[in-house]
Amino acid sequence: MSTVEPPSRERWRREVKAQSGKDPEGIGRYPFLGEPRPGEDQQYLERLGFPGEFPFTRGIQPTMYRGRSWTMRQYSGFGTVEETNQRFRTLLGDGQTGLSVAFDLPTQIGFDPDHPRARGEVGRVGVSISNHKDIARLFQDIPLDKVTVSMTINATSPILLGLMVLAGESRGIPRAKLGGTVQNDILKEFTARGTYIYPPVPSMRLAIDVIEFATREMPLWNSISVSGYHMREAGATAAQEIAFTIADAMAYARAAQERGLDLDDFLPRVSFFFSSSIRILEEVAKFRAARRLWAHIARDELGARSPRSQMLRFHTQTAGSSLTAQQPELNVIRTTIEALAGVLGGTQSLHTNAMDEALGLPTEASARLALRTQQVIAEESGVANTVDPVGGAWAIEEMTDILESEARAYLVEIEKMGGAVAAIERGFFQEEIAKEAYRTARALESGEEQVVGVTEHPETEKGFYLFPEGRGKKASQGQKIPKSVEERAVRSSLAFKKGRKKSAVETALSDLTTHTQKGENVMPWVIRALKEGGTLGEISAAWRELYGEHHPRKGI
Repeated sequence: MSTVEPPSRERWRREVKAQSGKDPEGIGRYPFLGEPRPGEDQQYLERLGFPGEFPFTRGIQPTMYRGRSWTMRQYSGFGTVEETNQRFRTLLGDGQTGLSVAFDLPTQIGFDPDHPRARGEVGRVGVSISNHKDIARLFQDIPLDKVTVSMTINATSPILLGLMVLAGESRGIPRAKLGGTVQNDILKEFTARGTYIYPPVPSMRLAIDVIEFATREMPLWNSISVSGYHMREAGATAAQEIAFTIADAMAYARAAQERGLDLDDFLPRVSFFFSSSIRILEEVAKFRAARRLWAHIARDELGARSPRSQMLRFHTQTAGSSLTAQQPELNVIRTTIEALAGVLGGTQSLHTNAMDEALGLPTEASARLALRTQQVIAEESGVANTVDPVGGAWAIEEMTDILESEARAYLVEIEKMGGAVAAIERGFFQEEIAKEAYRTARALESGEEQVVGVTEHPETEKGFYLFPEGRGKKASQGQKIPKSVEERAVRSSLAFKKGRKKSAVETALSDLTTHTQKGENVMPWVIRALKEGGTLGEISAAWRELYGEHHPRKGI
């Protein structure tokens, strides 16, 4: 039986006053917290609860953005480490409050830039990182003890986390003082994204090794970001995104418990990652439903005792799938609506897509405009001045109830299959998402759904124009990566390998293989191999030799 104190106005007021030093009743001209007026349905308010209280439907903090704004974390990475470092410093100078690193495809699937299978992809969709010198140059002149770093990396997450540890140590910053996130969500790779290397079981083992290591040695680091974003991008509905993400989180939590971790040591450092799509009311309701559903599952089914373990903290990215190459200036409008949905839904950090991403990597100007979109919402719109401004709205609350119910039904079905890993191996997640993606495509073809500038109101002239005076002058078609980027990365990788002590590297890699086979946590051995000069590609190759490569089921 739960001993959690029931929601009450008095308790909520105490928490707000403790955080802000002020009584919420006396803050500002407009209501600090939207709620029924005197004489209206107070019982409904009690059921709904208050911000910062279980089940956190209305947000995880009593004061929400009045106490602290969301982190503005733009996802960046391209070309060489020097170019990405410059973009990081530009964004930080423009007011960004956290870094988010995009890695190129070879880095994500475990190949150094000089490997034949990396050819043509180096630096294309992110930055190329292979060794400890690369990571040091990537974060040169960036205060890693003050700026949090999120890394979108999964199959090679143990290696990138090891490199991050070495980057800190080279600057005199111990691992315990590094703050940030490694995505490390390998299950969604098998469902939607595809940058897996090894089969599901050994992939899960490596993911839990990262969680165990970070829980014990990196208290400020989020060891996993359980991601629904990529499933939504692949075609999932809002309810599927909630359900499949939470099912994955349950699988990680249970695996961590089997490893001997206390949930209340581990879950407070678990974060989530969701898409924010164009249907603003549904998206706001989705975030609220996910928070409430996770709170009940963490407490009642997994057995987490701490309120921090029951809080669903999440990062939001506006929907890349909503961006169009036709009339791409309209993407600014789409991104603004989607960003507003994330804020109204109570996100903890936010990335806003740039308008030219359907054409190529964002230019510096479009990346700055995307950041400015967040800043206008935060500093001019006024939506951050009221805690949960949409709470109590009939449509929002009904949508929240419906999405929670639909997601819960999926979770019951997944549990009957044996959990997320078994469901993914059967192809259940993949097939459900594929059905919805097909339905959406047919709806667009039939005219049941519309996309402005594509199916409706198409532009007759080619090209796009940012300003009326620019008509007749074709604007930039996105940033292009020259072939010389790959050539420089290959030369740098070969030079690094030539300059190290080969016998020390071979010994370190052999020890890594031995201790991996013994079932020990791989992280200390990964860090040692990297310190001796081992590379991302060589460590990945050692695990490929042990585990083989995963090949997806046919017919999905």
